[in-house]
Amino acid sequence: MSSSYSNNVFLNFPFDARYAPMRNAIVFSVFDCGFVPRCALEIENSGEVRFDRIQRLIHESKFGIHDISRTELDSSTGLPRFNMPLELGVFIGAKRFGSTKQKQKNCLILDVEQYRYQAFVSDIAGHDISAHSNEPQRAITIVRNWLNSASGRRTIPGGSEILRRFTLFESELPEMCEAIPIGQDELTYNDYSNFVSEWLAAN
Repeated sequence: MSSSYSNNVFLNFPFDARYAPMRNAIVFSVFDCGFVPRCALEIENSGEVRFDRIQRLIHESKFGIHDISRTELDSSTGLPRFNMPLELGVFIGAKRFGSTKQKQKNCLILDVEQYRYQAFVSDIAGHDISAHSNEPQRAITIVRNWLNSASGRRTIPGGSEILRRFTLFESELPEMCEAIPIGQDELTYNDYSNFVSEWLAAN
């Protein structure tokens, strides 16, 4: 599948292992809807400043999924992490102040609860916030419905069908890893994305 502005979906979410089930469901959904997920994790280049990389990916992506649900304090610093709201702000700013092409941007904002954001980032009031309740299967339907509406495409399968395929893919992933071989706990973002893309092409 070609990676172009109109196909690219910038992913802005936590990178820790605890979020992995949600991350995997979102990545699979984006691929299965016919789009290309773009994430800072896809590029391992210590010579590029990470925030420059994020801005470049945002510039290259018409769509964006922003999960602002991670508000817990970091166990080592006792402080919250503000990366997700920051990247959401850059995306909204690109849409507001960018070129005609950038003004076409469309984003999905996710949280655990629909109105919880009012307590910690109230300035985004007016944007629709979708609640996934920390349930990957719910995130799949939300992502599918948003991409279907935002893109205007009529070839995107229903949420229940994407969930069925995601469940099947996850059940076959251990065997796919064994054939490499690589442990599931060793999979990088790119490893997982490649497995999803190849599996969907074959199924």
